[in-house]
Amino acid sequence: MKKKFDMFVISNEQLNYQNHLLKVTPASGEKLPAMQPGQFVQILVENSPNTFLRRPISVNSVDEEKNVLWLLVQKVGEGTQRICKTKSGEMLDIILPLGNTFTLPEKKEARLLLIGGGVGIAPMLFLGRKAKENGFNPHFLLGGRSERDLLQLDDFQEYGIVHATTEDGSAGEKGFVTHHSVLKNDFDFIYTCGPKPMMMSVAKYARERNIDCEVSLENLMACGFGACLCCVEKTTRGNVCTCTEGPVFNIKKLVWQN
Repeated sequence: MKKKFDMFVISNEQLNYQNHLLKVTPASGEKLPAMQPGQFVQILVENSPNTFLRRPISVNSVDEEKNVLWLLVQKVGEGTQRICKTKSGEMLDIILPLGNTFTLPEKKEARLLLIGGGVGIAPMLFLGRKAKENGFNPHFLLGGRSERDLLQLDDFQEYGIVHATTEDGSAGEKGFVTHHSVLKNDFDFIYTCGPKPMMMSVAKYARERNIDCEVSLENLMACGFGACLCCVEKTTRGNVCTCTEGPVFNIKKLVWQN
């Protein structure tokens, strides 16, 4: 059940020039609600006269034992910049959990490939952890413009086999994720999140090879409850709100032109 929490900021770690990892916990001491990979939260941006709506942030991970939520935040506009300036000991007003989740296959021998680009790696970490806990050995393919855009590599390595690609060749293989040699292997399921052109390319690759594929869309989700209609996505059954029907969709349900 979704709920509004005043969250105490335990730490705010700057990972690179534009991404921060915030770790937060309910100020009341109340136990966090159950959350699943793919879900997101909405953060109120306080003391910002030009930012009226909450900002959607993917659940990066959850430490159930310590009752701590991880949020990977990229500085894009005024709202996320202010969130990234939050200091340890301060509070954030957060609504969670929102959205749906990824679908893990029933067969434990299924070969999984999780592809993240930029800050789109955020839900892939949580999904990888859940996959590992459920008996899978996932492969991760992480992409960025350069080496400094590849985040949380040590965390990913805890849950599976990590591959990387950068556009300038400063780390991993040079090129886009769809150029990486790991794609020469056979996979049964692909999961991806990142820039839309990247996800469309991954979806095309999966469709051509008849591989099941789920994507986590990054549409502008202003309200989180399907009221503002900012995040509408065209699907095979008509237009739907990404915040309530997604953000995770099987590519078979999306009307994407390639």
